[in-house]
Amino acid sequence: MFRTAVLLVAAGLGALGIMAWASSAQTGPALIRITSTQTRYTRIDIGRGSTGDQEIIRQKLYNKKITKNPIGRAELVCTFTLRKARSCNGTYFLSKGKIVVGGSISNRDIYELAIMGGTGLYNNARGTFTAIRTAKQPRREFLIFRLAG
Repeated sequence: MFRTAVLLVAAGLGALGIMAWASSAQTGPALIRITSTQTRYTRIDIGRGSTGDQEIIRQKLYNKKITKNPIGRAELVCTFTLRKARSCNGTYFLSKGKIVVGGSISNRDIYELAIMGGTGLYNNARGTFTAIRTAKQPRREFLIFRLAG
């Protein structure tokens, strides 16, 4: 009887520990709205046509409601698959962690990517990311991260 009670208590504490660990690894529903300014753009042209060409993009991230200084940076790498279609992966470096996005786009004026994960506060993040161009020179975008959990 005593042995059964000890096993039940140990199992309960173990389950509680797993639930606490799992909940700390989740990002709750949230909406992040910030802006970006492109600081560097490199296109690697591998030859005839655009299939396989790459774009490497660096951006500074801002939240002008809080500060005029950058709050982070972003790095994106896109590989052209057909004409204007690209497969892109990017990392958004923010003060409390990183958010990783990826997917296919055909137009950089407005596009949506999947949020595939992150680190720190954004550990195990999921959701969608939308970018809308607001200026051409320098290129600026309005960014919306819809974190689902």
